[in-house]
Amino acid sequence: MRLKKPRKEKGKLKTKDTSRDINYDMERPRFALQHLQSGYCVQDCNRDEKAALADRMRILSQLTWQELRNEPRHGLGYEKISTDSLNVAIPPALKDDVSFIAFRFKGMAPMVGYKENSTFFIVWLDRVFTVYDHG
Repeated sequence: MRLKKPRKEKGKLKTKDTSRDINYDMERPRFALQHLQSGYCVQDCNRDEKAALADRMRILSQLTWQELRNEPRHGLGYEKISTDSLNVAIPPALKDDVSFIAFRFKGMAPMVGYKENSTFFIVWLDRVFTVYDHG
């Protein structure tokens, strides 16, 4: 028995269907470090803080954004940070309308950044609690 080869349509390339809407809340977070600011960077962390950051990113990456939103803000969840409460300058490379959120990475010390699609861009590792008013 001989199998027939599928017929090719001339002049048309088959492409992946990208028309579906992606629900990023159902995705697991990815982490990006390219916007980390001087003084609040991984290189400014001590050994324990670096280990805690790596461990926290591993733990958070096992949950979806929807699951993280339902977690306590001082646990595995996050909280929204108002730009009015920031005590640091927003990097010029970021959009004006960026919404900041904070996860805890070591004890109560937050990593502050923003979510774009399923990626969390870390901007500040606030080890000494000076990035925003914690009131």
